[in-house]
Amino acid sequence: MKKIDPQRVSKEYEAGLRFNQGIDLYDCVHVNENFFIGKQWEGVQANGLPTPVFNFLKRVVLFSVANVSTDNLKLHAKPLPSSGEVPQEAVDLLTDILNDQFAALFEFNKMGALIREFTRNAAVDGDGCLYAYWDPDMETGQEARGGIRTEVLQNTQVLFGNPNCRDVQAQPYILVEQRMLLEDARDLMEGGDKDLVTADDKESGDPHLDQLGGEKVTVITRLWRDKKTGTIHAYQCTRQAELRGEWDLMIRHYPLVWMNWDFVQDCYHGQAMITGLIPNQIFVNKLFAMSMISLMTLAYPKIIYDRTRVSKWSSRVGAAIGVNGNVEGVAKIMDPASISPQISQFIELAISYTQKFLGASDVALGDTRPDNTSAIIALQRAAATPMELTKQSLLQAIEDMGRIFMDFMGAYYGERFVEVPVPEGTPAGGPPTDAPVGAGALARPSPATLALAGNGSPWAATPTVPAPVNAQVQGGRKVVVPFDFSALLTIPCSVELDVGASSYWSEIASMQTLDNLLMQKLIPTVEYLKRLPAGQITDREALIAVLERQEAAQMQAAGVMQDPASTAGPGMTAEAPAPENSAAGYGALQRKINETGEIPRER
Repeated sequence: MKKIDPQRVSKEYEAGLRFNQGIDLYDCVHVNENFFIGKQWEGVQANGLPTPVFNFLKRVVLFSVANVSTDNLKLHAKPLPSSGEVPQEAVDLLTDILNDQFAALFEFNKMGALIREFTRNAAVDGDGCLYAYWDPDMETGQEARGGIRTEVLQNTQVLFGNPNCRDVQAQPYILVEQRMLLEDARDLMEGGDKDLVTADDKESGDPHLDQLGGEKVTVITRLWRDKKTGTIHAYQCTRQAELRGEWDLMIRHYPLVWMNWDFVQDCYHGQAMITGLIPNQIFVNKLFAMSMISLMTLAYPKIIYDRTRVSKWSSRVGAAIGVNGNVEGVAKIMDPASISPQISQFIELAISYTQKFLGASDVALGDTRPDNTSAIIALQRAAATPMELTKQSLLQAIEDMGRIFMDFMGAYYGERFVEVPVPEGTPAGGPPTDAPVGAGALARPSPATLALAGNGSPWAATPTVPAPVNAQVQGGRKVVVPFDFSALLTIPCSVELDVGASSYWSEIASMQTLDNLLMQKLIPTVEYLKRLPAGQITDREALIAVLERQEAAQMQAAGVMQDPASTAGPGMTAEAPAPENSAAGYGALQRKINETGEIPRER
């Protein structure tokens, strides 16, 4: 492979610019953004004539974006079939740890907002791009520092090495362009003459706003896959100077995901939703403008008068008008021409058909009120049908981002404290002499945890990490233990996406189902509380903990801590109810149970 230097990167950058200019990408993105935000008469010489804007495009686009991206997205890891080298229980435990990390990453990076912006860019500009990178200075609350950050990039900032292929992972290289302040770019430089980093002009798109922001320079990050190691390498430079030499990112996937709103064959850029709707918007704006001109010039009546008898007509209120001779027939009011009603009909048809073809009907937009919840569900599903392909593309992009997250975890996380579930009945042990800091109140990990950790893990080195004194760990509880994330490099896992509808009727339906299950005593109160939608009850976790302690105390008082199946007599099942006080000897048996806390058995 040839040596990477600024001259080579600059040539590749110019090739990417030529491709984008050849398909008019920069002009298209500029026009689409203006129409979306309401700047729909830019560049038109109005000469004082009205320039009305009735921006129905924005409502349609925002409806489509919300329809695609407002679901509750949740990444869920699942293990691939085990080869036998690692116990299946250990692999399941690893997926639990991954799922907790995914939830933390989604919350920290505000992935909900990023996904909405990502989808909005795809609808308006044609493509959406999410870019992940490692921040070594991020505080984690632990001794280990660093974390994964995610941001949205514009489609004009990303140049593919093979622009005729839209598959990110199949690219020979990817260039990521940034416009940085001159001083910030010089701070990135690792040695060398910082005077070589000079300000330049923006070449990818409209430079007007960029010029107003001070002296800036284009910084290009080149990403490619090393053929020997299979990992992604990076190189950073300007058009003239190197900022950072080649380094290994230690991940196996390009750290970005790419989504087209609609595919274009043999092109990595897609077709924006708004591009095909701009002519409709222009038509509506022009009809409104011409109607306004007609009203302004002809709405008020014209007065025709005889100049031989009236030297000058005055429109002042109460002004006297001199007339030579008889006043009969000296003036007449001429009625103006009326505007054709077809104009308003065509305006309504243009707007309604545009919305209808995109699934944004009046009912879906909220202009009509359905009579029942079944109609709401049916109409929402019907409205979502045109967006189904785009929605599936979005879900696939988020799954790809999950794989990138796992790459970063395995390469950079190292040893960190995590929460793991503890099996029921785990015995308490004495405090170890070499336990990690903060492990004095931890329960002993399960055998699967030790198998997953390996010989080099602190878990294997401290096999007697204690539980609280005179305590026995209850099932379903979690404890904090150190975990080495390099296990992700050796244990295969896949990622799938759980999607939950966030429509307003979903919580009502789930609440009604939970209420019915509780009233019919098919589920206990604790399970009911755990499945309530968020925000229904304040301090829900504390309430669940109180109920669980009460339930445990009642079971201990009743003397039924053993498995019900083992205490059931002949002919009885674990679900069978306790016998009623209907036979002789029942009182003595009950007193014996209350005194000893044990159920007598036949010998």
